[in-house]
Amino acid sequence: MRWIDLTTFFWGLFSLGVEKIPVGGQAVIEGVLMRGPRRWGLAVRRPEGDIWHTSWGLAPWAARGVWKWPVCRGLAVMGEMLSTGMKALSRSAEIALGEEEKLTGKDLALSALVALGGVVGLFLLLPMWGADLLTPWTGPSLVVRHVVEGVLRALVFIGYLAVIGLWGDIRTVFAYHGAEHKTINAYENDAPLTPDSVEKFSRIHPRCGTSFLLVVVVVSIVVFALAGNGPLWWRLSSRVVLLPLVIGLSYEFIRWSCRSPRVGSLVMGPALSLQYLTTREPNRDQLAVGIASLQAALEEPPSEDSGREAPPGGEER
Repeated sequence: MRWIDLTTFFWGLFSLGVEKIPVGGQAVIEGVLMRGPRRWGLAVRRPEGDIWHTSWGLAPWAARGVWKWPVCRGLAVMGEMLSTGMKALSRSAEIALGEEEKLTGKDLALSALVALGGVVGLFLLLPMWGADLLTPWTGPSLVVRHVVEGVLRALVFIGYLAVIGLWGDIRTVFAYHGAEHKTINAYENDAPLTPDSVEKFSRIHPRCGTSFLLVVVVVSIVVFALAGNGPLWWRLSSRVVLLPLVIGLSYEFIRWSCRSPRVGSLVMGPALSLQYLTTREPNRDQLAVGIASLQAALEEPPSEDSGREAPPGGEER
């Protein structure tokens, strides 16, 4: 069984557009998931070589009531993307790898728990422990301690991305991640959605989930400092409780940076450079899958130049 890395959720988690162009997505197994203005689109390269694709409506609750408010809307995006991303990963594994690879509800729940445990262990406990070990050299200052913890969290995150990129299966996912970005960049620049046109665009995109996660690391330094110091159980629990606020504020920062390109490019430069770790240059077949996914999300019929034949009208086959 091929290894499925659930952290692919986070690469596309907050790559959702501002009001002008509400498009975003994420890579899945041998495919791409896209979010359009009103629908999701999923396209997967089947073992036979053709492109399977489908589409479905957005969750209505994510754009209603309190979930439209600043900060809260970031949590709504996260909730919808996690739920949809899990289902898309399961479906893409079934289509690309065969029925024997289908993930059951139990598999998904277990994988989510393992992923959650990994996040807590790697990105919360490990940096806290490291900051404690360095206290004799960094001094008792609470501000310095939180900065050190944040720097360690960033280093762990970067190291994690570098290590998982060594896996062949993950390199393939990274190539589809690059295809997703190139397709969105082409769409946002009103370019034709064909492999010849799309491949000319950058595989880097400002709304990528990779950039978002580095912003989370920086914002967490300030927000986690609000909880002060204390025993390990207090520091860990306070960080878990404050994490939704960190996510919401980070999402608002990403939105602001997209509206202010000059300032945003300066501030987001280091975050954007991380995408060279989580994307690869896609081939033409992978670009065709990204194009088919976006066309499904936009409720457009697949173009004749988008690659191998895809089923019409977004119907499964």
